[in-house]
Amino acid sequence: MASSNDHVLVPMSQRNNNGLPGMSCRAVKTLAEGDVLSFHHITYRVKVKSGFLARKRVEKEILSDINGIMKPGLNAILGPTGGGKSSLLDVLAARKDPRGLSGDVLINGAPQPANFKCSSGYVVQDDVVMGTLTVRENLQFSAALRLPTTMENDEKNERINTIIKELGLDKVADSKVGTQFTRGISGGERKRTSIGMELITDPSILFLDEPTTGLDSSTANAVLLLLKRMSKQGRTIIFSIHQPRYSIFKLFDSLTLLASGKLMFHGPAQKALEYFASAGYHCEPYNNPADFFLDVINGDSSAVMLNREEQDNEANKTDEPSKREKPVIENLAEFYINSAIYGETKVELDQLPVAQKNKGTSTVREPVYVTSFCHQLRWIARRSFKNLLGNPQASVAQLIVTVILGLIIGAIYFGLKNDSTGIQNRAGVLFFLTTNQCFSSVSAVELFVVEKKLFIHEYISGYYRVSSYFFGKIVSDLLPMRFLPSVIFTCILYFMLGLKKTAEAFFIMMFTLVMVAYTASSMALAIAAGQSVVSVATLLMTISFVFMMLFSGLLVNLRTIGPWLSWLQYFSIPRYGFTALQHNEFLGQDFCSGLSENDTCAANYTICTGDGYLISQGIDLSPWGLWKNHVALACMIVIFLTIAYLKLLFLKKYS
Repeated sequence: MASSNDHVLVPMSQRNNNGLPGMSCRAVKTLAEGDVLSFHHITYRVKVKSGFLARKRVEKEILSDINGIMKPGLNAILGPTGGGKSSLLDVLAARKDPRGLSGDVLINGAPQPANFKCSSGYVVQDDVVMGTLTVRENLQFSAALRLPTTMENDEKNERINTIIKELGLDKVADSKVGTQFTRGISGGERKRTSIGMELITDPSILFLDEPTTGLDSSTANAVLLLLKRMSKQGRTIIFSIHQPRYSIFKLFDSLTLLASGKLMFHGPAQKALEYFASAGYHCEPYNNPADFFLDVINGDSSAVMLNREEQDNEANKTDEPSKREKPVIENLAEFYINSAIYGETKVELDQLPVAQKNKGTSTVREPVYVTSFCHQLRWIARRSFKNLLGNPQASVAQLIVTVILGLIIGAIYFGLKNDSTGIQNRAGVLFFLTTNQCFSSVSAVELFVVEKKLFIHEYISGYYRVSSYFFGKIVSDLLPMRFLPSVIFTCILYFMLGLKKTAEAFFIMMFTLVMVAYTASSMALAIAAGQSVVSVATLLMTISFVFMMLFSGLLVNLRTIGPWLSWLQYFSIPRYGFTALQHNEFLGQDFCSGLSENDTCAANYTICTGDGYLISQGIDLSPWGLWKNHVALACMIVIFLTIAYLKLLFLKKYS
């Protein structure tokens, strides 16, 4: 399959002790000797909810005493839906929750190294690449965070160019991958980009979860041909696949058949048909072997019916109970345990160094990073900022909406007067600005929810620390996108409304709106971090803000609320913002000057000064009455961001 022009990025002999490639990125024609992965007595159980209202938790066995060996080449894991193939793949890649997992996974007879998840490659089923970046930029991000900082940038770029050429991505290297809003590269090119990001570290073992999902048959065949060429370069490629066509099946070197968590077959792919024939299951001419195996396992093949007749005849001759009383899966699992192929595998596994075997899969291994916190922070912030600019609907559109909304509100409240109506209108527009800052911050829930799969994959693969990702997103996305709307609102509305004509009041209003926006956004992150559905987080945010509005100080005078409910006002973000804005605007204002004698008499029975209005609202007139609101908002920001960070830190990062 591989032509004479196929090259290896870095031979295995040039790898350092951490499993990372050496400094040289020269293409060589010498085939490297890859790693051998073996697994011994792998059993995996999970607790699932059952019974009325799912109150009971019962243990379900996903994998049952699985043994095998994967050598350099194409190692396919095949089976029906729910058969355990993805679970086995995740166990071998050290990406499964260690709770409920027992057994050993060895590399060349030794336990998996602590940084195995970083030094190996794992391509997830859903291509988690940044769609707003180009193919080259995605590869540069992977190289910047997964290769040592001691490697020169020229060497990294040379490696990226080599991978682009090897994967056939030359023509689309500088094209954007594409998002749901913008058209990008094709599905096959997207899949190859995902593979390329894992090839940056030149791993000797590459895992792929359903690499043909979502691809047409021709593109799927092209992807497998690519993997075949890579396997001939000395890589051990292990992947799960559902129902490959024959042209794909014949590329397999090793085949593992799983059903209901049990091994049906594990050995050379080309011996599978002969093995099933020895079990009494004969594949009809022109039938796809992969389809035939799945049909046999599912019990709906004509070969199964023929086999049952043979079993009945055999049972009648020997006067034994008919084997058809057992399910097909149990019969095949039992037949495999007693087969010669299993015996050969057992002998090969027993030859591995027994002394070095330990419970390597029973402990959680944290990623080992090759770059510093600051280096990771810089690259994450850089990518996030590019993503922000590449999403006009999330950045430019938001600013345009802010400008339009500011002009509309400015037209409605234009030229506020210093009379009783001016008091009402000032209070109304300040309340609107505060609540608008809160509800517009609901969009911040998408900051972590949309990229959840990307974050989990990159974190497990050792791209960056949780802290680097968290602060990188805050600095590049949250801060600018909540700061700019507040500045725009203040600049447009302050002069259109004719608010207090002092520079101090202008900047205090701007600062207050910024603080309200940051606090509301921090609350959104605290609620949304770890969530998988944006709508759920948005609903929780909306409900929270509606209740906060009731205690903001406009809809009801807070001094009239009973003690058993009044304590809720201290958790209201709009209350702090609205109070600060009122203090800033009303303090020292006179709303009775210039009135006629009759109007003055009428004003004696109403509030004529801003100070009087603030007192009626229970607002402290001292400077602390203003700044304590900002202190409260700052404390809430710290609390909410801490909650969001802890939720990301303890987020379940295993499947």
